Amino acid sequence: MKRIFTVCTILFGLLSFGQEAGKAGELLKNEASKREMESSAIQKENSRNDNLGNSGFRNSNNQNNRNKRPTNPNYQWNNNYGYAEVFLRIPEQGSFSVELADQLISNNSGKYRFFDLPSGRIPISIYENGFLLYRTTLNVRNNSRLVLDFFTNEGLYLLDSYSLQNGYYGFNNWNDVWNNPYGNSGNSGIINYPNVMDNQSFREFMSRMKKDAWFDDKKIIFINQQGRHAMFTSEQISILVKDLSFDKNKIALAKSLFSKCVDKQKYFVVGDALDFESSRRDLMDFISKN
Repeated sequence: MKRIFTVCTILFGLLSFGQEAGKAGELLKNEASKREMESSAIQKENSRNDNLGNSGFRNSNNQNNRNKRPTNPNYQWNNNYGYAEVFLRIPEQGSFSVELADQLISNNSGKYRFFDLPSGRIPISIYENGFLLYRTTLNVRNNSRLVLDFFTNEGLYLLDSYSLQNGYYGFNNWNDVWNNPYGNSGNSGIINYPNVMDNQSFREFMSRMKKDAWFDDKKIIFINQQGRHAMFTSEQISILVKDLSFDKNKIALAKSLFSKCVDKQKYFVVGDALDFESSRRDLMDFISKN
């Protein structure tokens, strides 16, 4: 009897702390009208495919248009319109399609990952079996990734926004992207970054610096040398900044190490290592522009 009670308690605890629709994130308002939701998106897809033959290639009528292309087309090489990503999860069984900007993804995996997106306000539409369920607008920032969950009975939730850092994703597996906002993963979000200093290595590094470098200028040189081969967490950078004597050196180091930080979303903790409020504002202004 005692064993049964223990098992029930554990199961109840798992259910209590499990993911739940509407438990995490910011609800994004559904902007789709009732009329739009009653019309099938299949019609839209058919209009896109009117010029496609059974083989998947364009039909003979449009094949002749190839000869009408300009001799010297105006190519756009390395067109820089910004880069952003959007990751959307639909944890329900069903046939869903997600349209974002000029990209459309349909699958049964429940994971929709959009890359190479421009920055700015981008409309997103979610369909089930060809019918529109939800439509809203995302505010996508350059060099950032939005993470969202969609529940048919609850709506679309923006879980978090992350800065993209040198192409590294910083999680053990793709599920961690969605699980972390619910607090269901033990992954700190930084252990997959290459060359990030572990706690033991960082303590050894600090001990050596205190032994070999007495003044701010020597400490900064010591830190920059290590920074050529290693990445730091925001907590580690806060400790390094706080160890300096003069605030002007602290703010300079805090700015220079921002590019070496693996968890920029927590960089606000570095501001606590600065002595003056004006310096903290200066750092926040710097972060907002980078």
